[in-house]
Amino acid sequence: MSVLKSIRIFRYFTVIACLFTISVTMTGCAKIELMSHFGKKLAGTTGQSKGRYKVGSPYTIKGRRYYPAVNYNYNKTGVASWYGPNFHGKKTANGEIFYQNELTAAHKTLPLPSIVRVTNLENGRSLIVRVNDRGPYAHSRIIDMSKRSAELLGFKNKGVAKVRVQVMEAESRMVAEAARRGQDTRGMEVPMNKAGYKTPAVIEQRQPYPPQAVDREILMAKPNIPGHIKDGVFYPDPMIAEYPIKGHRIFVQMGSFTSREGAMKYASSLGKYGRAQVHTVTIDGAKYYRVRLPNKTISAADALLEKVSVDGHQSALIVID
Repeated sequence: MSVLKSIRIFRYFTVIACLFTISVTMTGCAKIELMSHFGKKLAGTTGQSKGRYKVGSPYTIKGRRYYPAVNYNYNKTGVASWYGPNFHGKKTANGEIFYQNELTAAHKTLPLPSIVRVTNLENGRSLIVRVNDRGPYAHSRIIDMSKRSAELLGFKNKGVAKVRVQVMEAESRMVAEAARRGQDTRGMEVPMNKAGYKTPAVIEQRQPYPPQAVDREILMAKPNIPGHIKDGVFYPDPMIAEYPIKGHRIFVQMGSFTSREGAMKYASSLGKYGRAQVHTVTIDGAKYYRVRLPNKTISAADALLEKVSVDGHQSALIVID
């Protein structure tokens, strides 16, 4: 064996020995921090942020209990907010990296990921986004949109908007199945906003990926969709639908009762907050009586909600009707 070759072998084992010594003397905490730092650098370098499928257990935030669940019938109106710069590049609740210019959103209870249509009830603009994060928890907002989504829906500068949020069942089943199988679901919402897009057949059970009933364009890539790539991230151009709108009122809902008498009695006790109204709604054949305080604007509803919450009405929430 040559002298030069012997020196190279000696250096190789010396390096290995040094690395081993460092690893066994390093504390567990330090090793975790090092790996975390490396992981973040790697994610930032590659532009990848593959998340995982997650529903999650019940949890409590600011005294309120939330119950994540699969709900393909979710269809609610309320107030949307948006988030962006302070969270850009950070992890979402399902392990992805949040990019403020992608078409995503945060929701308190829907599975991650889910696909929802969000319609701005103030201007008729509608956008399909992918839910990949938890929140929001302030002022009874029902969804937190990415900065880009808020721009496309026309409420970024205003900060909030009255919206309708509807789960798209077939698409939600599709991205859930993809995430369970370890597929990267990021960007799958983009072609769903393309003109002429057709909803796939509902996937009733798990099957080989990708499901034959699903358009492969949704699953495979983002080409032929107007947009651009920056730092390995695809950013779509504006692609929104518009629908005719009608007037929607905003309320602080104080409670819901199965007895009309109980609802009327409770409504009469709320005089110091204004004139409460009792709205009747039928759900699955059963009647419910909702006690609500009307408001003219979102800011007025926010202020009233804060006031009644301080007075102990912790179950109050803002609703749009």
